[in-house]
Amino acid sequence: MNKPLRVVRVIEGTSVDGPGLRTSIYFAGCAHRCPGCHNEPTWDFAAGDNFSVEQLMEKISYNGFDVTFSGGDPIYQAEAVIPLAKAIKAAGYNIWCYTGFTFEELLEEPVQGTRGLLKYIDAVVDGPFVLALRDTELLFRGSSNQRVIDVHESLRRGETVLLDF
Repeated sequence: MNKPLRVVRVIEGTSVDGPGLRTSIYFAGCAHRCPGCHNEPTWDFAAGDNFSVEQLMEKISYNGFDVTFSGGDPIYQAEAVIPLAKAIKAAGYNIWCYTGFTFEELLEEPVQGTRGLLKYIDAVVDGPFVLALRDTELLFRGSSNQRVIDVHESLRRGETVLLDF
């Protein structure tokens, strides 16, 4: 049996968390606590409710949209998120993931299961939100230090590869 996933909210049909309409899953818990964060209620690791992979897949399948993991920071639940990511990919959906860790930090496995989760992620928006670098003109990012990374190509090449918008 899979571990329950701690989820603060699921937004169905959003267009701000990656290309096209997406189902965004906001996971509970974030130790980055970036000043100016627009998702401060998701910082609490006990926030939200427990969801099963099956419950989340029902929502994802019903809408038929690609998926974004956000939060909080989904990486803090990496091991529990792997079965969900595997099911999402098996159903043919694209996955984006927002994290306060840099991609280079993710490769060092800051939380157990991080590298296992990365193999299912198509794009990572990495790095902490930096209020002094806030830029409302950027697509899919809040501050200019954050990058949109092509995970599969980066892992294949052994270097960070950015997606261009």
